[in-house]
Amino acid sequence: MAMVLIIDDAAFSRRMIRKFLQIDGYEIIEATNGREGLEMVYNHKPNCVLADLLMPDMNGFEFLKAMQDKELKIPTIIISADIQDGARNQSYSLGAVNFINKPPKENELRKAVQEVLNTKE
Repeated sequence: MAMVLIIDDAAFSRRMIRKFLQIDGYEIIEATNGREGLEMVYNHKPNCVLADLLMPDMNGFEFLKAMQDKELKIPTIIISADIQDGARNQSYSLGAVNFINKPPKENELRKAVQEVLNTKE
C-alpha cells in the first residue's frame, strides 16, 4: 500500500488528516516541520507528501524548494489556511501538485491523494 507523509506542526491537523486517509488503507507517517519531513522523505521514500505552509524550523515553501533543489519527485499537496493567491501560486511554482485550504474536507482530500497516487503508478 502507498505511504503518505503528513507534515504539519499542529497535532490536531495531523490527526484529522490521518483519520481521513486511513480509510483508504494508506500507511501514514508524520513530521512536525519541513526539516523533519525532508528526513522522512530520505528515510522512508513516501509516495505522496501532504504539507502545511506555516511551520517552525523549515516552512512549507522551504520544504518545497529543498525538494526541488534535490530533484526529489514526490508529489506534494499543500494543505494551508493561507487563502491568498500568492501563497497558492508560489506553492505551484515550487512544485506542489495541489493546494487545499484548511480545514480540508474529507472527500476533497481523499480524492486529491487518490488522483496523485493513481497517476503515479
